[in-house]
Parts: sequence; C-alpha cells; structure tokens
Amino acid sequence: MVAGSAFLATAVATVFAQATLVRWTRDRRAHQLAWTVALAMYALASAALATGASTGWDAGTFRAFYLLGAILNVPWLALGTVHLLAGERVGRAARAALLLFTGLAAGVMLSTPLHGAIPAAGIPKGRDHLDALPRALAGVGSGVGAIVVIAGALWSAGRFVRSRRAGAGRLAAGNALIALGVLVAASGGLLQGVVGADEGFAIATAVAIAIIYSGFLVTSSAASARSRLRASLPPSVRGSAPTTSTRVGTL
Repeated sequence: MVAGSAFLATAVATVFAQATLVRWTRDRRAHQLAWTVALAMYALASAALATGASTGWDAGTFRAFYLLGAILNVPWLALGTVHLLAGERVGRAARAALLLFTGLAAGVMLSTPLHGAIPAAGIPKGRDHLDALPRALAGVGSGVGAIVVIAGALWSAGRFVRSRRAGAGRLAAGNALIALGVLVAASGGLLQGVVGADEGFAIATAVAIAIIYSGFLVTSSAASARSRLRASLPPSVRGSAPTTSTRVGTL
C-alpha cells in the first residue's frame, strides 16, 4: 500500500506539474511558476518515498525525501499564495528569501551526518537520524509555509464576504482547497491507528496532491476571470492591479 500510494502520488504530481508549467509558459504569472516548482518537488519527494518503500531506504533516498518533502515543498506552495494575493513586489522579496532558504537547506541536507543505520523498511524519521539544524529547517519551512497558506485562505474568504466581487468566490475556494491539501498532507499520522503509520502517511500524500491541484485549477480560473475583466475595461479605467477607481472598484 505504501509503495502503490507513493507511486500514484508521483504520477499525479508529475502530470500536474507539467500542466502548471504549460500554464506558466503561456501566461507568465509568477504564482504559476512557484506552484510548478512546488509540484515538481512533491513529485520527486513522492518518488523517493516510492523508491524507499519498494526497494529499501538508503541515505540518498532519505536525504532527497526529507529535503524536498519535509523542508522545501510547503514554502514553495506558500510562495504561490504570496504572489497571488500580495502582489509582485512582495512576491519578489519573498522569492529572494526563499531562494536563500532553499540553498541553505540543500547545503545542509547534502552535508549533514546521518546518525545510525537507515532502516531498509519503514519510513525513516528525522528525529532518529538528523541533527537539530535540518529538523529546525523542516519546522520553520513547513510551519511558516503552512501559516502563510492558511492565512491566505482565510484572507481570501474574508475578502469575498466583504466585497462579493467577480472571481473573489473562486479565489477564496481555491485557496481554501490548497490549505486543505496542506493540512491533509500534514495529518497522515491521523490514519496511523487505522491502516498503520507508513500506510497512513502514503495515503495522505496521494490524497493531498489531488486536493492541492484542484485548488490550483480554481484559483487559476479566478485569476483568468479577473484578467479578462480588466482587459474589457477602457484603458482610462484599467489602472494597475492595486489601483482603486471610483468607477470600477479595486482591480
């Protein structure tokens, strides 16, 4: 079950990453690129999980799984939320900080010593084999990233309730789905008592990616609707993304 669920998650995340990459090459929107990177990392982390579950874990598969899944994946998801909701200037600053964090995390995971033998069976746990620094990076990356994603979902919902503007409902729903997917991915432990620890984690991984990508589709449709609305306005009232006009509201 672990290997099968992980292979399914790998296949789904790969297809979704390709679809999101196509959207980015067509539209050149920063949030789509961030989500493409996040989906690619999700696919590679799931592939490491599938490899470890099917052929046995080793130091390489564990390092890749921990770096791409536990440390970096959620922050890159959160970067998409920042670009989508906070605008390009904030997004560029967040991206620069995340690139530095990504380089630091990659260097740490490539060089950090592993304590004890990596078990061939069963998903290795960071607390059993890693020093405090990589575990702290995982806590900061996943924790801060999850807070950003969930806060973005709540902010979108509140904005929809206040404004009821075109596309706001879909934007709120899409961000809510992304936040739900992050929570599902983090809650694999809740299934431990039903199907076992590793099985619960693998099932949550497969389910989470489907929920997250459905959120991407909904938010992308909302962003496209917003762009079409701005394009339909006369040039004198379009303004820029943060412009407020007494004739058309905030665009």
